[in-house]
Amino acid sequence: MVTSIALIIFAYLLGSMPVGLLLGKCFGVDVRKSGSANIGATNVSRLLGKKIGLLTLAGDAAKAILPMALAAGLLGGRPEKEMLILGCGGAAFLGHLFPVYLRFRGGKGVATALGVFLYLEPLAVLAALLVFVLIMWRWRYVSAGSLAAAALMPVALFCLDASPPRVLLATAIAILIGLKHHANIGRLLRGEESKWGKPPGRATGCP
Repeated sequence: MVTSIALIIFAYLLGSMPVGLLLGKCFGVDVRKSGSANIGATNVSRLLGKKIGLLTLAGDAAKAILPMALAAGLLGGRPEKEMLILGCGGAAFLGHLFPVYLRFRGGKGVATALGVFLYLEPLAVLAALLVFVLIMWRWRYVSAGSLAAAALMPVALFCLDASPPRVLLATAIAILIGLKHHANIGRLLRGEESKWGKPPGRATGCP
């Protein structure tokens, strides 16, 4: 019990690490005060280039993968292993959305959610990635691609015969990503959302 609680707390604290903000500060840029003011990979890419943006994406995804893998390794074949792995993934995701280090004002969670599902079901991630790429190719809206990929994930997991707790976690993550993108959704509906490759101006869609 104590180990499980400690792992959940560790996952949340690791998820709270603002990778994009830390990388930005290494280059003398506070990403919260530039571009879209978001700490996610899209804003970092626009401000510091694609390589640093990809590094941010990888770091945010790793924040979920590491505690989930640690939980799996520590619990071995114990019956509570599955639920604890899911709990660690969910805690890391919540940490990114509501980081204790930044007064609970974090990113939009797409990259950390990617880490959760890469660990749980890479095949479902492949389906979601395909949808993301298609939307980016056709409309070049990162936010729309991210929202569509997140919405597809619980459906993909269900079709792949995933356990109900995994589908439930994916559904909760998709809802929270949608809520975090509420401003982007409004801009998409008004035709004001920035497209990838253009200056962010007032709008952006970011992981």
